[in-house]
Amino acid sequence: AGGAEVPRDLPVPGRDLDGVYFALEFLIPQNKQVAGGAPNPISAEGCNVVVIGGGDTGSDCVGTSYRHGAKSVTQFEVMPQPPEQENKALTWPYWPIKLRTSSSHVEGDTQREYAIGTKEFIGENGKLTGVRTVRLEWKDGRMVEVAGSEEIFPAERVFLAMGFTNPVGGVLEGFGVDRDARGNAKATTDGAGCYATNVDKVFAAGDVRRGQSLVVWAIREGRQAAREVDQFLMGSSVLPR
Repeated sequence: AGGAEVPRDLPVPGRDLDGVYFALEFLIPQNKQVAGGAPNPISAEGCNVVVIGGGDTGSDCVGTSYRHGAKSVTQFEVMPQPPEQENKALTWPYWPIKLRTSSSHVEGDTQREYAIGTKEFIGENGKLTGVRTVRLEWKDGRMVEVAGSEEIFPAERVFLAMGFTNPVGGVLEGFGVDRDARGNAKATTDGAGCYATNVDKVFAAGDVRRGQSLVVWAIREGRQAAREVDQFLMGSSVLPR
């Protein structure tokens, strides 16, 4: 149950420019600095910052950038802007889709851009200077680019906060656990031997098995996997499933 810690990358031209970072490359050193450790080697002070990703990690990058003294902060979200109020009759029992504003957004004048895609990171002498974008719209169930909508946003710092894909490789390779097509530990959740991997006595549950997901899924799979391990060791189990 080691989680899914490999960040989703954005392999567009200019990705290797100095100034483009994964979100956790920025946030983890910041937490260590706040706890009394060494200064964060990545600074947003005086920079135009673009955060790509509209979730909680992106929000953390927004707030941290303001506290560094960023010149401006813009947050990109590939999906269209959600409504201010959800339709509860349509969304229950699922997580409601609605416009959410965190405390980080109101720490400064955050520019939030929706339905926008990144085409290229632009730079000079190896250093990031801007982000070339294009507007997106949904047609026939897929996103397509809007012709003539390309735009360049100035940026000296970009933080990629687009979620995580699959577990880090060391643990799974160390045990010889098979992976599924998405790179997660391969194990079923139903029937005899569920949560068991291809390796005897090795079980997998949560994000390491299903990929990045919600904590409620991790709790559910952890409970179920614990029961299967108990069943495997004891021959029976009274633990809840």
